[in-house]
Order: sequence, then structure tokens, then C-alpha cells
Amino acid sequence: MRLLGDWNAHRLSYKVEPLPQRLTKAKRDTGTMQFFSRRKKLIGNSQTEQLYGHCLQFYGQPPIENISLSEFETFAVERLKLLKTVENLGVSYVKTSDQYTKKLDAEFSNLNFPYKIEADDRKPQTGPSEFEKRRKDHISHFILRLAYCQTEDLRRWFIQQEIDLFRYRFKHLHPKNQSEFLHRNNLHYHTISVEEKNNLMDKLINSRFAVSGTTVDYQDFYKVPFQDALDLVRTRKVYLKGGYVYIPHQDIVTIVLNDFRTRLSKALALTARSLPAVQSDERLQPLLNHLSHAYVGQDYSIQKSIGKISLEQIDPLSAKSYPLCMRQLHRGLRDSHHLRHGGRMQYGLFLKGIGLTLDQALQFWRSEFVKGKVDADKFDKAYAYSIRHMFGKEGKRTDYTPYSCMKVILSNPPSQGDQHGCPFRHSDPELLKQKLQSYKVSPSGISQILELVKGMHYQLACQKYFELTHSIEDSGFSLNHPNQYFMESQKLLGGPGAGVKVEVKREDNPATKPPNPSPHQTPGPGNLPQEVEAEITEDLDSFFQDA
Repeated sequence: MRLLGDWNAHRLSYKVEPLPQRLTKAKRDTGTMQFFSRRKKLIGNSQTEQLYGHCLQFYGQPPIENISLSEFETFAVERLKLLKTVENLGVSYVKTSDQYTKKLDAEFSNLNFPYKIEADDRKPQTGPSEFEKRRKDHISHFILRLAYCQTEDLRRWFIQQEIDLFRYRFKHLHPKNQSEFLHRNNLHYHTISVEEKNNLMDKLINSRFAVSGTTVDYQDFYKVPFQDALDLVRTRKVYLKGGYVYIPHQDIVTIVLNDFRTRLSKALALTARSLPAVQSDERLQPLLNHLSHAYVGQDYSIQKSIGKISLEQIDPLSAKSYPLCMRQLHRGLRDSHHLRHGGRMQYGLFLKGIGLTLDQALQFWRSEFVKGKVDADKFDKAYAYSIRHMFGKEGKRTDYTPYSCMKVILSNPPSQGDQHGCPFRHSDPELLKQKLQSYKVSPSGISQILELVKGMHYQLACQKYFELTHSIEDSGFSLNHPNQYFMESQKLLGGPGAGVKVEVKREDNPATKPPNPSPHQTPGPGNLPQEVEAEITEDLDSFFQDA
């Protein structure tokens, strides 16, 4: 596949052409993804300067170089981690607070993304170079464009997180570097003269809190149409006269963000039109389809202390350390002595993740089902196979991983009579309120949870539920997985699950690979055996583990 990007009059478009014949099957098997351009690779100082001459950009020019599938996946997952951190911190903290800044600074450092220019260039450089960070920032943005242009909800989420990320990075630039960014991107705003500033001095001082004449003197003011700064007009932070607002340089980010939002929105719409052609590439299609709800945290399917949870402990643990989704499933199983397939998969893999062995799982499900309308013989014939299959002992021997929060929220929504899913996402607010009341959550806590649910922050609502039920102010982690909830709860309570260690699944883990793969084979429908292809949806979650 050849991706050629053109940026004309603020428009981004992709031209998709077949791969050249020289990309042979042997090259496909190496897992190399080729982004060909009119020039084979980035060469020349002028072109490099144009793309990566500044630590911040509008992403106006698409990538025009070769990139391996391994790097493609790594860049995509790490930017997704960054955007999810931006989302979580934006709801949990005031965006101008020290806590917000400190936590986001740490994430930038951990993931090696650029966000500010170092004050002292003489300091010894460690880790990736600034050029490599900027290249990663550039390419990863465009990869996620492909993944998040598919639906209106995905586009809205992506735009909001990218805007929050851009705002943070722009505001942390030195004023000199901000001006350089405006110049590089041809953002020319009319600066009022010193004479006009003096004439409006009193008005400009009174338009903002804690602004003095000295403050007005040393910074530039821009005169722009009021519709370009509606956020500032709405909050009465600027002087408005004759349809124009006078914006101090410190607030110029508001206008820049409006421009960025407009460009990105148009670019996503245009990318969506070309997506069917892009998805025809058998190497990209599964990756792009699953990036939008990929889990990027630890893997809870492999444990060093498996078997530490006994069957007698399940009931008390469900009341103390289960997330609401699993507590709902456990209660439904105890009440009706049955769960439908979606519930059995979600709850069964969770139990596997907290330490139940295959024998324990068979005993647990059999003892509960025989209390209902299923006798032991029917259970062995109709249900035992699926439990052994879940543990990788039947069929294709796939070691299934417990469902992440994103998978529970976005896939297989429950229908009438189902117990699975995310209560914060799939329950009626009034029913959710009643359920929280029955679990002794305080009225103020319920209000906080429902407010987060209203804003579609379902994982943060679950994290707030964790804090309220464990009587802590700040959980100190970002919740992404039901088994993570259980582990963190056991750490606090010092229970039997506290010592259960979790490994990170790596790509070379034989439990997650089809038999006898090529040493350089990249997972995907095009190079998996036919019998494994049907399981690609389940197995793809393992590609996005934090290695």
C-alpha cells in the first residue's frame, strides 16, 4: 500500500495505490510495513527542518518514510497510552494544577514524547534524541487518525484528547517558542500598536483579574474577531469592542486551539472517506479495527501464584474486592444459578485472572449450575468444554486473557436477560443509583459517580466507586482492567490476592501464538493459519500489552 499525503488549503487527503510488485511475499513475512513516497525516505536538511524543526506541530504533512509493523504498533499503543492519561488526568485534576502537570510530565518522559524545549542544550542527552521523539509524535498521530476516524464517537474522543494534549504542550512553551510556532504555521494575528494599547489601557486592565498596567505593557495584544475566541468571551476574560476581542499573548492558545480543532476535524472526515481502501491491506485492517478499544496495560492471564484463591473465598471477595461489573455477574449467578455465554466468558476469565485453577473453575461452575435447571451430566456435555477451552485446554489451545474495561464497555453489549457488560455504561442511571444505594455508597458519592457517567467517563466512575468503597481519597492508579481493580483492592486490604504477581505478556509468549509461526511473522489475517483466523478478534488484545 502506498500512502501519499497532500496538504492544500488546510486539507489532508490520502491517495491509496497498490503495493509495488517488488514488495514480495518474502518481504511481507518480515513484518515490514512500507510507506512509500515520491522520495524513498526522509533526506535533506530542509525537509527534516520542515517536519521536525519545532517540538510542536499541526500535523499538516503525513509521514513519507518506511516504517516496520513492529514500530507501527509500538508508536500507536504508546500514543494511545498518552491520550488515555490525558483523559484520566483531565477529569481527575484541574488542568492548571501542579498534580496534573507533574503526572503528565512523568508520562511524557516515560513514553518519550516531546513537549518542551530543554532550557540547557549542553546537558548530556539520554534515551531517544529529540529528533526521534518528534518523529514518533508525528507518525503516531497519523496512525491513530486512521484508527479513530471510523465513527463520530471515536472522532469526538480523539479530537478532544488531542486538543487537551496540544493545549498542555503549547502553554508550556517559552513565549519565544510560541511565537516561532505561530510563524512556522503562518498564523498571523493582528498585533495592536503601542498607541492603541495605551488608549485602551484601562479597558484591558479591567477586562481580566489580577492584570496590572505593567502586565499590559510587556506583552502583545491581538485583535481578532470575537467568534474566534468564544471561550474567552463566554468567561469574560477579554475586552470586546466593535465585534473584535483584544487577547493578551498568554491567552493566544485559545485561538490556536480553534484553528487546530478545525483542521483536525476536516482531516478526520477526509481520512474516513479513504479508510475502506486502507483497510483492504490485510496487515493493517485488524490493527486499526482494534486500536480504538485496545487494552494497553498489564496482562492478567499469567500468574505466578495461581491457585491462591479458594472457592470458599469467592463470596466474601465479591463483596470486598470485585468491581461492580463482576459483583453484578456473581450476584446474578448466585440468584439464578445460570449465566448466558457473554456472562460466563466475562466472569470466567476474570476468575481465571484472580487465580482460580481449571479444576477449581469446573467445580465452581458445576456446583452452581446444578442448583438450577442443569444436572451434572448436562453440564459436562454442554458447558465443561467451554471452560476448558477458556483455559487453553481444548480447540485451538488459545490462552484467553481476561477482558479489559475497554473490551467490556465497547464489545458485545448486553441484551434483555444478560448480566454481562459495564454497569456504568449499560445500566439505566436510576437502576445504577439503586444498586449503589444497596451497596451502601453515600448519597454524595453516588452523585459524583452519576456525574462521571453522564460525561461518559465510565472507567473513572468505576475508579470513584473503588475509592468510595475502600474509604480512600485518591486511588493512585488509572483503572483500565477489572482484574487490576481486584489486585489493587487486595493490596489495600492485605487479602489473599495481595501477593498474586502479574506478568506482562510479551509477543514471544508461546501461549498466545499459533503453532509454529515464522520467526518474523506479524500477526494478522493474511499470515495466520486458517483455523486460527476465526479467533483473531480475541487474540488481538494480546498485541497491545505493555511490554
